[in-house]
Amino acid sequence: MMLRSAARNMISRQSRCVRSTRSISCMNKDLSITAKKAGINGGPVNAYFCSSQQSIRFRDVSIRSFSSDTEDKEVNKESLEFKAETRQLLDIVTNSLYTEKEIFLRELISNASDALEKLRHMQSIAQEVDCQDPEVPPEIRIETDEVNGTISISDTGIGMNRKEMIDHLGTIASSGSKAFISELALKHEDGGDGLDASRGIIGKFGVGFYSAFMVGDKVEFRSKPAFIKDQAVPLIWSSDGIGSYDISPLSDEIRQNRGSTLVIHLKDDQLEYADEKRVEAVLKKYSNFVNFPIYLNGTRLNTINAIWADDPKTVTDEEYSEFYKYIANAFDEPLERLHYRADAPLDIKALFFIPSFHSEKIFAPRGQYGMGRMEPSVSLYSRKVLIEAKSPNILPEWMRFMKGVVDSEDLPLSVSREKAQDSALIGKLRKALTRKFINHMTAMARKDPERYKEEFYKEYGFFLKEGVCQDYEYQEPLSKLLYYETSKTMNGEISSLEEYLSRCTPDQKEIYYLCAPSRELAIQSPYLEAFEKAGKEVIFVYSAIDDFVMANLEKFQGRKIISAEKGDLDLGDKNEKAEEEESETGDGQGKKRLDQKEADEFCAWFQVTLNDKVSSCKVTNRLASSPAVVTDNESGAMRRMMQLVETQEGGADGMKLPKQQVEINSKHPMIAGLYAIREKEPELAKVLAEQIFDNCLIAAGLLDDGRSMLGRLNDILLCVVKDAESK
Repeated sequence: MMLRSAARNMISRQSRCVRSTRSISCMNKDLSITAKKAGINGGPVNAYFCSSQQSIRFRDVSIRSFSSDTEDKEVNKESLEFKAETRQLLDIVTNSLYTEKEIFLRELISNASDALEKLRHMQSIAQEVDCQDPEVPPEIRIETDEVNGTISISDTGIGMNRKEMIDHLGTIASSGSKAFISELALKHEDGGDGLDASRGIIGKFGVGFYSAFMVGDKVEFRSKPAFIKDQAVPLIWSSDGIGSYDISPLSDEIRQNRGSTLVIHLKDDQLEYADEKRVEAVLKKYSNFVNFPIYLNGTRLNTINAIWADDPKTVTDEEYSEFYKYIANAFDEPLERLHYRADAPLDIKALFFIPSFHSEKIFAPRGQYGMGRMEPSVSLYSRKVLIEAKSPNILPEWMRFMKGVVDSEDLPLSVSREKAQDSALIGKLRKALTRKFINHMTAMARKDPERYKEEFYKEYGFFLKEGVCQDYEYQEPLSKLLYYETSKTMNGEISSLEEYLSRCTPDQKEIYYLCAPSRELAIQSPYLEAFEKAGKEVIFVYSAIDDFVMANLEKFQGRKIISAEKGDLDLGDKNEKAEEEESETGDGQGKKRLDQKEADEFCAWFQVTLNDKVSSCKVTNRLASSPAVVTDNESGAMRRMMQLVETQEGGADGMKLPKQQVEINSKHPMIAGLYAIREKEPELAKVLAEQIFDNCLIAAGLLDDGRSMLGRLNDILLCVVKDAESK
């Protein structure tokens, strides 16, 4: 006794005190104590002395300490230092690694799931027969305690012995799950069973456990190994995350079944995680699809299965519907679903849903109300654990209407497991999923065209058009999914570009389209007259996005896409023959068209009279019942869209209409009459010329404000009335 007391006094005098929030320890510098002097078996050691507990603690050495009351009673307890640059690493994990503190629950649930997965595998290969508490089911239980400010997470998995606690909890970035998978791989190479179990293992970095210190100022980890041969007595690992941890036998007063229990004593500013509702929301967000039951304060949480990982043939319509309503927070039935599984070039398990309607109605018809631009609605999972909710990277932006999940085991994740690390692999994943979706919709359009057109295209055609304009890689296959009315279809009947080409004559080298607000106005448009005479079919587009689509496509299956408003159109011999017949017979009303000299004189007068509005004027043979048109002009629909943008930015005054190219119909009575009075009634002729020009702008959709014509129209009407009175 005297020797032991002397040894303790010597240690106390030569050591340095290191204070923490829960104990006062003194570190000795290279003090050599022999077993003979101290009466303790062992060689030279580094020792710690704790005055509050009157025990001797050795780094990586378990020793016996003696109570002042009962010196013969042994209390096995160790205080050990982390095997890493603990302060720096813990600071990174606690303050820098994760973007959201709530992630700690996802990490710890994943650890619990891994422990259960390891036990299930060990039992399946019958390597161990002496499993403790065999009647306990595999499950994860979370208990919140608002009174004491704690949250505990328990699993009935494989548990840990003392060595494993030191190796995997005492060493930051040492992953027990990764070591388990490596061991399975070695056994597989030797002909043993096993890599299938690795598919259920989530962790690999060995830092998830320390996320508990983001919200807790003290962490206790109790564990009872599943197999008796490892260790029969439960142990408790505890630390405040400052630089050391303790391992000791668990008190008999605390019950610990097979597996582990992690108790987090929450910081004062993190007590929200002792609230049941808050914890439930986080668990459902990140861990709702782990393989094992999760109970929160006795209530089962994860009742929805991860059906994306199942064989599509085994999943019922009811299960699909339930899953869709859960992940989309929806009440409707999905319009279409796509369940996709692949092993190459990437391991992919994807389940997509197309809702029966969408909330984004930016370019919606009048009378519908939108809710603004939608956010992406497909989340990225890895081994059934959420990695990135509503990921913006795994699908192109124009597919933002899709709901669902993508799970891939091949994606290398960041250490925080909040994002995929390899952008090239993400790109490959996005390409594979986009191609699969386009192929699926192409098959739907071919096999069930009415359902495609009536249900899908009417609701989601805008997104396909956006894809044509933005995603040039998929422009060609997407263009085959577009449908439009044409001059030869019935009102409301839509036709694909391929169907349009099937009705064209072999000599037609172009695809023609006309942008108008409605079918009625398109049919009345002067730009359509030449095509009707030539027997050419014209596609009708009714919105700015459609006009933009045609401009971006430029070609379809080798044929140029041309606006009907373009000048110098070559519509073939049929149109030329009709013009020759009309030039010989006049306009059918006994009046001849202007000859070439008269037409040239009229064009020169018209351009000089409207010099501030007209850049050129020439004769055309494309018109039948209209006196004139403007050609090669900017799209009226696009101009209106640009004006809307300019107005929102406060710069609408800068959108001045440029000078226009005018083509006149020299055989039209209005042009011939205007030529006749241009010198007799110059003021009236000028007013009529201005009205003809504004009529051209209206036909092209370029007149910004029709109220500018009111004064002129009143003057023209007054002249008509006076002329009628004089007769």
